[in-house]
Amino acid sequence: MSFPNFFDEAPVVRVRDPLAQLLGASADGIIDYRYADAVRLAGHSCPTVVGAFLTGRAALAALYPDTLPERGGVTVQMPAPEHDGTSGVIAQVLTLLTGAAGGGGFKGLGGRFARNSLLDFASASGANGGAVHFKRLDTGTAVAVSFNAGTVPMDAAQQKRIMAVLQGYADTEVLAAFAEAWQDRVRRLLLEHADDPETIHVTELVTGGNAA
Repeated sequence: MSFPNFFDEAPVVRVRDPLAQLLGASADGIIDYRYADAVRLAGHSCPTVVGAFLTGRAALAALYPDTLPERGGVTVQMPAPEHDGTSGVIAQVLTLLTGAAGGGGFKGLGGRFARNSLLDFASASGANGGAVHFKRLDTGTAVAVSFNAGTVPMDAAQQKRIMAVLQGYADTEVLAAFAEAWQDRVRRLLLEHADDPETIHVTELVTGGNAA
């Protein structure tokens, strides 16, 4: 699979996974996750996928400011039900980065390394105002992270191209322009706004899930 060149320039999320070390998948337990890994998981590259990747990156950096994040060491609370919009897609990318899984996830070895039930979804009414909540299992430190793709608006001509694509009359030239503009927006979010607080907003939480 040939990815756009800018994928190689994307930030890398480095974690330590004690389960991977124990089972010999990584001698030191260190694993690097790249944007291309999220794309392989989702099967496509879009603002939702890049937003989930950057959300997970920001959360882990905030929770583990002085050490490598521990994969499998955090819980993830999604702000919407699993079947709402892109909630499920975002959760899958966050599982990749954090190890937090739903009820069907890895159940551990001898009471250790369990990943199941570390990921949860809000009720239909929503629980945390659109932000994803992350909490360390060892310290209880928690953050809420929200992503705003609106800081990089869509190309002015893109809406017209999208209509042509969806209605089936886009020619080769329009399809190429659509794909190029689509990935250019992703590139800008990934490379130019990864640490932009207007795009990725992190709020430290106190016990009970409220802002500090």
